[in-house]
Amino acid sequence: MILVNTDFITGREFDTLGLVKGSTIRSKHLGKDILAAFKTIVGGELTSYQEMIQEARAIATKRMVDEATEMQADAVINVRYATSSVASNAAEVLVYGTAVKFR
Repeated sequence: MILVNTDFITGREFDTLGLVKGSTIRSKHLGKDILAAFKTIVGGELTSYQEMIQEARAIATKRMVDEATEMQADAVINVRYATSSVASNAAEVLVYGTAVKFR
């Protein structure tokens, strides 16, 4: 599956199939949340949260690709990611784009 953040794929013509999306809501367990809170006091990278968001992006992207595959798409164009906090220790990652079929 080809994923691009542009509205075209060089050298390809296609028909639009429709919107596809994937999302997940993830949280870290309390122990890592407490460690991250201490880290904010002294500064530095919050690696446990970085890992959580990377994992969430991968899961959301797979769900979007699965939806596009069900539509028999060859690619997804205009791929966009959005992240939002849904609770003090949880975040939602949403990915969406336009499924297309090559001519």
